[in-house]
Amino acid sequence: MENFEDQPNLDFLAERVSLSPFHFQKVFRVWAGVSPKEFLQFVTVTHAKRLLKESSILDTTYSLGLSGTGRLHDLFIKLEAMTPGDYKRGGEGMVLQYEVFPSLFGDILLVSSERGIQSLQFLHSFEKDILEIKNEFPNAIWKEGGSDLHQKLKDYFQNLVIPETPIPLYVYGTEFQLKVWRSLLKIPMGSLCTYGDIATSIGQSSAQRAVGTAIGKNPIAYLIPCHRVIQTSGLFGGYRWDPNRKRMIIAWEQSKLNSPNNDL
Repeated sequence: MENFEDQPNLDFLAERVSLSPFHFQKVFRVWAGVSPKEFLQFVTVTHAKRLLKESSILDTTYSLGLSGTGRLHDLFIKLEAMTPGDYKRGGEGMVLQYEVFPSLFGDILLVSSERGIQSLQFLHSFEKDILEIKNEFPNAIWKEGGSDLHQKLKDYFQNLVIPETPIPLYVYGTEFQLKVWRSLLKIPMGSLCTYGDIATSIGQSSAQRAVGTAIGKNPIAYLIPCHRVIQTSGLFGGYRWDPNRKRMIIAWEQSKLNSPNNDL
């Protein structure tokens, strides 16, 4: 994704991964649903600006309702806020399970309790990432391994199997952060919005900078889709888990929605 602005051709891309152009295109279509050339069109500023015009969070999100098309996240994500008291106790009395597994967008570090998912991150460094979370909940009992909830997320991230029951999130944040994160959950797959859109949606149109800070604190990658928020200019902006990954996810979602074999 580092060379997306150059719009590299098929031969160049295939050579980078040591595959023949034919085999690379075949493998890529399985992953994205479109050709590499079509995929690269979805990471341009021009395409992003067009999406912003076509889908504002105010028009798209609140008018569609749960029965609307593309409302993947509202249908299966349930966000519960951890109380300040529980957070201050540092996880005392909680059993936290953690696990690393591969996904379509890179390795994921998942941490959950019996209440729900507490952290979902694209992995940078296991030692550093897990230590950061353990420092947040130093009094919890930590166990390596999965659960039925972990398996549901594996099925989704690896095979796009949508769970029949809601995925519970159990996260701590300020009242403002929780408002922002809940607003993010309402952005349909395939839509993009701006920081200003989010600020307006929570009734604080002048708080764009604070919204950006809250988005940067999002503890749940992809499921709370902060990657769908970009700059008004059409630039994709930063991303806690690597700006290149953000571009890749946006383009992948667009590819899947525009694929002739769209199964989402």
